[in-house]
Amino acid sequence: MGIFPKTLAVIAALGLSSASLADSVSTKNGDDTFFAGAQLSQSIDTVGDTFMAGRSVKISGATQGDLHVSGLDVSVNTDANEDVYALGATVVIRGAIAEDLTAAGFSLRTESSSMTRGNARLMGNSVTIEGPIEGALSVMGRDVILNAPINGDARILAQTLSFGPEAVVSGTLTYSTEEKITVPGRVAAPERVVFEKISGGRVWEEWQEVGKDMPALPTFMSLFFGFVVSLLFFLVLGALMLAFMPKRLSRMRRSIAKAPGQTFLLGVIGLSMLFGMVPITGLTIIGLPFVPIVLLLIVVVWTLGYALGAYSIAMRLWTGLGGSDDPSNIARLLILAAAIIFVALLNFIPFVGWVANYTLVLLGIGAMTRAVFQSVLGNPDVALDVDMKPLAD
Repeated sequence: MGIFPKTLAVIAALGLSSASLADSVSTKNGDDTFFAGAQLSQSIDTVGDTFMAGRSVKISGATQGDLHVSGLDVSVNTDANEDVYALGATVVIRGAIAEDLTAAGFSLRTESSSMTRGNARLMGNSVTIEGPIEGALSVMGRDVILNAPINGDARILAQTLSFGPEAVVSGTLTYSTEEKITVPGRVAAPERVVFEKISGGRVWEEWQEVGKDMPALPTFMSLFFGFVVSLLFFLVLGALMLAFMPKRLSRMRRSIAKAPGQTFLLGVIGLSMLFGMVPITGLTIIGLPFVPIVLLLIVVVWTLGYALGAYSIAMRLWTGLGGSDDPSNIARLLILAAAIIFVALLNFIPFVGWVANYTLVLLGIGAMTRAVFQSVLGNPDVALDVDMKPLAD
């Protein structure tokens, strides 16, 4: 199973757990087994790869394939015949791993019962290694404690590094700290110890700032660069739409100008249907692997709706001010750019900017929903324009 399918499978489990399901659910697809829920305490005996996601995950048993676990509080007591991947705020590894271990967490610990026969790659704010590692060890952490035998090489990047009584590195120990430390001879012979100084301690300064000011505020240049990238993205998107579907784009734009109220209502309906597909697809169990596709569809439709709404309103203002109803494509792209810039500036006005952006999204999605309804059911305007007056006697 390649990296991309594995990533999709993890996203699928995350998407289901984020839907706030009260109970855990599981499903299989081929040899892959998926578990998701708010709180998981699961003993497994799986043949292929296993994927688990939840707020709290405690897993035991054994798996013959890879193990992928993510959550806020992660405890892995499972023996794995292949690789283990773990991600969480607090991660504890206790099981035996036949191949490689890759783990990251704010607090990360491998206990003495955890034997890794391959390589271990660990990252966290606080990293404690007590489980033996037969391969190589790679660690990046703010505070690192090594208290286990390492048969291969060890490379450690840390602000503070200390060694417990069980720490032994049979290969080359390469460590990077702000200042050189004394490595006990029982850990590694001096000729097998390499020190690489961290220049200026910038790594830890940035780490500290992120920890103090979560979420960290971006600088002006970061905001400006992000805006330029976003603007270029929408211009490229607009150019593609104008090149490949000019007539359909024109029809959707005119439908917004002709009936903005109905289009807004259709946008609410269309967006509600998309978000409703997430829990419905997950609850079918069979559709669990397709949850990430639905989430991706929501992002794509939201982005297209925003661009279409901004373009349609800008074109309506353009024609209202006496501009041509059918300008050149270059003029259309300039109009779209002006609309994106104007709406971005509105974001600096509290509440108003959010309302304006969300309204554009609903108008754009409404126009797309109308186009879908027309292709599947015929013209929806007939149903939306029903005269509600009482029938005459």
